[in-house]
Amino acid sequence: MVPYSKEMRREVLAACDRGEGIRAVALRFRCSESWVRRVKQERRELSKTAPLLLRRRTPKWEAYREQIVELIAQRPDLTLQEIKDKLATSLCRQTPCTALAKLKLSLKKS
Repeated sequence: MVPYSKEMRREVLAACDRGEGIRAVALRFRCSESWVRRVKQERRELSKTAPLLLRRRTPKWEAYREQIVELIAQRPDLTLQEIKDKLATSLCRQTPCTALAKLKLSLKKS
């Protein structure tokens, strides 16, 4: 999903500053009322008018990066379930698979 442009945000905020209601602004710019409220709130609380362009979330597997690399180096034929068990984590079985892909590691079939 692509964020609304900076220009649209500025126009929406300018319309709100002129005293137009949230519903009228949402209808005029063809966006949701909740989005208009959120943009106003972000400006009020964070002094932010531009959209975030990148997510800054750290993946849950990042804490296990070194352990995963070490496990695969020691025994490259582990299954995903075995990796999960050796890490002693509550992460789902798909998470080590995602981590292996991001780390450009692969499991070897024996």
